[in-house]
Amino acid sequence: MSYVVTEACIKCKYMDCVEVCPVDCFYEGENMLVINADECIDCGVCEPECPAEAIVSDGTAKAEPWIEVNRRYAALWPNINRKTASAPDSEQWKGIDGKFERFFSPRPGEGG
Repeated sequence: MSYVVTEACIKCKYMDCVEVCPVDCFYEGENMLVINADECIDCGVCEPECPAEAIVSDGTAKAEPWIEVNRRYAALWPNINRKTASAPDSEQWKGIDGKFERFFSPRPGEGG
């Protein structure tokens, strides 16, 4: 088991999870983070750190549609191992549903 990032991260991209991850399993897209399940050690320290509540265990029903998204983009995007600035307007996007269909970007982030 591991954790996955859901659409709640889109356009928020808080980095608190990256800062606490002991194995650096986060990968950065232009407007979202994902977790590499093969690197995640299921420690769970990232989940409570996310202000957008975007991180869930992959054993939950809420995670199901995000497992493949995380797997695919963790293979394409750069690894990120340090906290950088969140999206400047992240607070206005927190809690908004349907962000994947409207705002998801497949482009990689800057990494770090």
